[in-house]
Amino acid sequence: MSQAKASIPPTPAAAAFIASVERLHPRIAAFDCDGTLWNEDSGEHFMHWEIERGVLPDGAVRRLQARYRDYRNGQVSEEAICGEMVTIHEGLSTAVLEREAQEFFASKIAGTIFPEMQELVSRLREQKCEIWAVSSTNDWVIRAAARHFGIPEDHVLAARVYCEAGLATGRLDFVPSGKDKAVDLSKVLSGPLDVAFGNSIHDAAMLAMASHSFAVNPNPDLREMAQQRGWTVYFPAGSGSQKTARSQKAEGRK
Repeated sequence: MSQAKASIPPTPAAAAFIASVERLHPRIAAFDCDGTLWNEDSGEHFMHWEIERGVLPDGAVRRLQARYRDYRNGQVSEEAICGEMVTIHEGLSTAVLEREAQEFFASKIAGTIFPEMQELVSRLREQKCEIWAVSSTNDWVIRAAARHFGIPEDHVLAARVYCEAGLATGRLDFVPSGKDKAVDLSKVLSGPLDVAFGNSIHDAAMLAMASHSFAVNPNPDLREMAQQRGWTVYFPAGSGSQKTARSQKAEGRK
């Protein structure tokens, strides 16, 4: 399993944050991905990557672009668009999609990984913590991302379709978003969820099921909820008030 080398936390605040989680000695941890482990919306960026590289057929591109415009205008739900952004690959080779996802993440997203979040995952792995990556972005991208954190592919829960004979189908397996993040995660955990990390309101159900919850780089709505519920709020170095594109659009609809 390949893994980017985790960096030593560059700031006292980052070191203190990591230490506060380590002291909990969690057995099981769950991390949202976009906006939490890195500072980009990998799902939207991968869509543009595929269009630019001609991975998707022209007809599929036109349909997806139209639906994405509707999503940005609040006419399509988060769960629906995340599902359509994976079912659009019907009939495409999974080997090609895996290769594209790996190249995409390494060249476009890996550089935006929050160093202290990568370090935290590394420290928890050293403590033999069971770690899950949970995302509504497609499974090919999140599995490629997991390699940079040393997270096993069988501990990735992401938007996924059934595959047959090496090809993607148009049949959804699941889309972990909103309440379904908690539902899907509860089906695979070996025990109670000790710690959870997320940045948007779509992570709230997953955070609520954990013994200790962390709103990392949170959107305003999640930050407000975290403050009301006593969850830890943490902004990684370099995140500031930056938000992922998907989160900005979600906030605009609320």
